[in-house]
Amino acid sequence: MSFADAHAFAFSLMVAIVIFRAGDGTLSVVPANEYDGDDTAIISEIDPFAP
Repeated sequence: MSFADAHAFAFSLMVAIVIFRAGDGTLSVVPANEYDGDDTAIISEIDPFAP
């Protein structure tokens, strides 16, 4: 998933998301409240409700 797709995903669902680099090097997206991985793998966090 591209970074732009991840942003669109966050705003379409209207939930806070975490974009992280998976073990194989790809970018992945998950709702922030479900992420339980390594904090160093996080690329960005997007909250569509943040000002």
